[in-house]
Amino acid sequence: MVAEHVEQAEDPGAALAAIRILGADTFAPVLLTGEALAPQDAEAVALSLTALPPSRDVAPAPPAGPEGPWLMAWRDWGTATVLALLTDGGTGVPPTVPAPLPPPGPPQGEPAGSGTGAEGWPGWSVRMGQLSTLALPGLDGPIHDAARAAPLALARGATRAVLRRDYPTAARIARWLAWLHTDGVPLALDPAPLVEHIEVMAGGDRLALDTAIARRLITS
Repeated sequence: MVAEHVEQAEDPGAALAAIRILGADTFAPVLLTGEALAPQDAEAVALSLTALPPSRDVAPAPPAGPEGPWLMAWRDWGTATVLALLTDGGTGVPPTVPAPLPPPGPPQGEPAGSGTGAEGWPGWSVRMGQLSTLALPGLDGPIHDAARAAPLALARGATRAVLRRDYPTAARIARWLAWLHTDGVPLALDPAPLVEHIEVMAGGDRLALDTAIARRLITS
């Protein structure tokens, strides 16, 4: 499917850029079903990483550094890591592991803990949502450890996004809750009705993709 997308595109360069933006979600049909990755699709993803190479610089995590390069570095890490996992090497270049995300600070009125000095859970949960493309089976790393360490912050973030009717953000954070559910982490919020509510209340291609992946994670 990916190779066909590139071959039939009027602008192959734009098609390769689209693969880079989609990131590890390019592999979602394979990772969620156990199907084999077609060799031509693997070649198309590898070409996107060589034609538009990721930065080799390790960007500091926000708020210490700019958000954009750091987010893209993690998304590229996810793409390169899954490609290597599915093809026994991928491009042959090990992906650079970006700086980890500091834990969220404690909610107002609650005792300070290991998160003291970090941003509060509202901004932290939104930032984790921006990395929802990493919430896939087969991927594990510092961002996943951060999710495991703060499931309550993610539950609060998803609830806050729904109450604000920010359904795209809610869907992205719900993916992490679904991933944690699959990972066996106890949650304060059942992700199944949350995802169902988001699907009923909002639409759009990106939101549909996030909720479809979350549903598959929950039922796997």
